[in-house]
Amino acid sequence: MKYIFVTGGVVSSLGKGLTAAALGTLLEHRGLKVALQKFDPYLNVDPGTMSPYQHGEVYVLDDGAETDLDLGHYERFTHTKLTRLNNLTSGQVYQTVLNNEREGKYLGKTVQVIPHVTDEIQNRIYLVGDITKADVLITEIGGTTGDIEGLPFLEAIREFAQDVGPHNAIFVHVTYVPFIKAAGELKTKPTQQSVAKLREIGIAPHIIACRCEYPLEREVRQKIALFCNVPYEAVIEAKDVDHSIYEMPLMLQRERLDELVCRQLHLDVPQADMRNWQEIIRKLIAPAHRVRIAVVGKYIELQDAYKSVYEAIIHGGIANDCGIQIEKVDAEQIERDGAERVLKGVGGILVPGGFGERGIEGKIAAARYARENKVPYLGLCLGMQIATIEFGRHVLGLNGAHSTEFQTNTPHPVIDLQDDQRSVRMMGGTMRLGAQPCQLVMGTKTQRLYNAFVVSERHRHRYEFNNSYRTQFEAAGFVFAGTTPDGRLVECIELKEHPFFCAVQFHPEFQSKPNAPHPLFRGFIAAVHEYLHRKPL
Repeated sequence: MKYIFVTGGVVSSLGKGLTAAALGTLLEHRGLKVALQKFDPYLNVDPGTMSPYQHGEVYVLDDGAETDLDLGHYERFTHTKLTRLNNLTSGQVYQTVLNNEREGKYLGKTVQVIPHVTDEIQNRIYLVGDITKADVLITEIGGTTGDIEGLPFLEAIREFAQDVGPHNAIFVHVTYVPFIKAAGELKTKPTQQSVAKLREIGIAPHIIACRCEYPLEREVRQKIALFCNVPYEAVIEAKDVDHSIYEMPLMLQRERLDELVCRQLHLDVPQADMRNWQEIIRKLIAPAHRVRIAVVGKYIELQDAYKSVYEAIIHGGIANDCGIQIEKVDAEQIERDGAERVLKGVGGILVPGGFGERGIEGKIAAARYARENKVPYLGLCLGMQIATIEFGRHVLGLNGAHSTEFQTNTPHPVIDLQDDQRSVRMMGGTMRLGAQPCQLVMGTKTQRLYNAFVVSERHRHRYEFNNSYRTQFEAAGFVFAGTTPDGRLVECIELKEHPFFCAVQFHPEFQSKPNAPHPLFRGFIAAVHEYLHRKPL
């Protein structure tokens, strides 16, 4: 088995995860089985209780693990199926080490960072390798080289690479080469300092991927190669892409990154045939149609808060050969200015998941605008609950209808806490999480889009549709298109007298890929195009 470790330097948010995912794409297209994992240095056990302002989106896996958003990139770019073992935090490591100490597993020894913490990190690498049986395991180390909390992880992978021997493990260092406008040139000193810091720790990178806004000229590459002690060809340009993150595999292929990796790891595999990926980029750059979608959310100013939602919308556009213009609408703006003024002219409205009361009335107003004006609507998790509250208030006349999450004394709790959540006191990892089966009703729009009767989708919620109101809603044209197999929990709803008004309790965005768009997003964009152009695709 071969191992690739991706580290980062100079600044955070460089795109280490995208680099790892894009490399995984290239290696898969060379016929290799690829697995990926992420090590995060923070002390939280997982990001499940972290604010989106701190961490961005929480990405949920089939097994219910709440993980880093980079794991979403891994699943979107490759065929790998991830589990909770693919995301390791310092919190998990120290929790395990301290539990082992309490249980006497260290036989009375003094517990130290080396070897106990570093051994636990290495055990996770071996474990993922054993389970996945992959040809290549790509491990991304979160944070920035030089951060004190990341040192145990760097020491662990240094030891690991030494253990598995040369040609079995390589280091790819992603760094930043800034352009100084006043000087009119790219500066290599931050990269030199970052690599020097890495070498102090005992890691000499084999490849340096240089994030930059302008092309790396020959002299710049030569300088980085000389001072960072790598061959000239191992200095890779990773310039900002022009249109989409999905251009990255093709860009890195042009830089011969996959060829370099295979040569250094002694992998004799054919060239990557990227024609299918090239067609995806063609549809992104020169689509046959264009549509405008409003995403009405609470953390709208944060690009990463709804990362998977934005990507799934783009995938739906690829499926319909549609370019997507996403209008990021703050729900509080609708509360201030009104839905008509803010949403007029958009082709579709999407309300994503979220927590907390802020902006709720704006989201309800957006759902009402979509229902009354026949604008295509897609609700995800909270977006389904919002649609339920709106219908209860303005169609059924249930004044004050609400969710008990936001108003405990509402006269009409159309959304209520799940029974098995009432005794929960711990916040982390206690929601209804992960893949759950959903039974679809024959003949509904949702069932026709899936072209299946039972599907598996990922969940992350505590509240649900209150079944006490089921008969009342159904009689007014509120269609229950999907439930749990036992019929107890409502999973999908749609409106009978509406061209496309669908909402689901789960998160379909977590299972969408550019080369396999999710059926609900594909159908949503098709409905938006039909609404805007008054003709089917």
